Amino acid sequence: MNERIVMDPQVQHGKPVIRDTRVPVARVLGGLAGGMSFDEICREYDLAPEDIRAAIRYAEELVEQEAHYPLPACPA
Repeated sequence: MNERIVMDPQVQHGKPVIRDTRVPVARVLGGLAGGMSFDEICREYDLAPEDIRAAIRYAEELVEQEAHYPLPACPA
């Protein structure tokens, strides 16, 4: 899926992490959502900017794969 994102049952219970780290993708995305800058995340978790971009791409790919079903209109 992504050469910088890996899933290994022996690391973080198989959750997606940044390769060669134990940093979960969710933690990177949560940091961004919480207002952390790329530089802050890089310093905090010893990551490269490319790792952060890979986490964002991973999330984008997951969203793109989701199935969407239209909801029926509510009667007025």
